[in-house]
Amino acid sequence: MRPDGIRVKDADPMYSLIPYFLTKRYDSMNMITIDLPEEPMKDYINKKRREKTPVSHLALLIAAYVQVVAEFPAINRFVKNKRIFQHKDITVSMVVLRPGNDNDTMSKIYFTPDDTLMDVQNKINEYITENRKDNNANKLDKWMNVLLKVRPVVRIAIDLITWLDNIGLLPMAVIKASPFHASLLVSNLASIRTNHIYHHVYEFGTTSIAITMGNMEEVPRRTRDGIVFDRCIPLGVVMDERICSGHYFAQAFTRMREYLKNPELLETSYAAKHPELAEDKAK
Repeated sequence: MRPDGIRVKDADPMYSLIPYFLTKRYDSMNMITIDLPEEPMKDYINKKRREKTPVSHLALLIAAYVQVVAEFPAINRFVKNKRIFQHKDITVSMVVLRPGNDNDTMSKIYFTPDDTLMDVQNKINEYITENRKDNNANKLDKWMNVLLKVRPVVRIAIDLITWLDNIGLLPMAVIKASPFHASLLVSNLASIRTNHIYHHVYEFGTTSIAITMGNMEEVPRRTRDGIVFDRCIPLGVVMDERICSGHYFAQAFTRMREYLKNPELLETSYAAKHPELAEDKAK
């Protein structure tokens, strides 16, 4: 039993066998672009700005993801040592740019199905503030510095860490410090005026989905009156196909798109909209 995951024993037989054929996460990547209509999000963000409660595109994306995970928990799975596990929590890793410093840093944020959009925004704000502090080393920075101090045996140390991770014995302290052990990797490339990319999912760790948000694009759409161009925000999505079916992924991302077309839906947490979740936990 892993400290960060629960073994999935009722998976479809085909998905229980796939990890024996596709043994690497990078060998199991499916990629897609999801175009999100910009206008609903822009209107909502402007509305919240007027209300003095600013919300970012990134917060909308992560809040939608959190609610989708609550409804479609299989997208919060990962494969290790040819076995499928369910994450015990919802974590999102992301890079933070440090002002006046060429070195970026990376860590992760913890979320729950009880989180509303504003909860998500507040957690992002706290995360960015903490990681942008001058001379502030987060847990990942500290672990990397430890490894660099043992440079002559760094290869052995990394091989040991990888082996312990594969057999489920990696200490929880290392897992908590590692941004590679997360539900989702997200990157807002539009913040640095860059197009979306298909970011690989790391072989090390437990992250099965990576999403990047890119610059606004005009996407052609055929109508009865001819071709029109919709202003959209593109997401580059990379998924580990071993954790669930393509149909399941499609349902999950369709729901995410629905949330982002109607951001008001994110003001209430998924748990609040579905009180039966609390009842199930109490049993």
